[in-house]
Amino acid sequence: MQIKVTARHGHLSDESQQLLVSKSEKLLRFFERLTSIEVVVDLKNHNKPNVELLVSAEHKHDFVSHQESQNLLTAIEGAVHKMEQQLKKYKEKTIDQHRNPDSAARGPRDLGAVADAGSEDAGSEDLEQNVGVEDE
Repeated sequence: MQIKVTARHGHLSDESQQLLVSKSEKLLRFFERLTSIEVVVDLKNHNKPNVELLVSAEHKHDFVSHQESQNLLTAIEGAVHKMEQQLKKYKEKTIDQHRNPDSAARGPRDLGAVADAGSEDAGSEDLEQNVGVEDE
């Protein structure tokens, strides 16, 4: 897996680059099929650095997160946290689709048809009960 760190409108020290690499490597704990991570730090506004994470996974899935903060450390932590949430959600979605292929393939119209069929049966039972009461 490749990790690329770039800076716009400024320069990052080697320590800062190593920090960004170590923080972004933590994303592998949440989704192991990542192919590349690109960290872009925009230093146009020195008081509020903007960090952008671009993550590519297998099967052409790309994820993006942005964070602007007062310093570089909180900006990268915020961007990594947002990316963690996206990766967790994607992983849960793919796992659910593999566990329940019927529910993933079934659309909302199919689910509504099943609910309507159940309500028709309940309605016929009500009619039978009413008929029995009138005969007495």
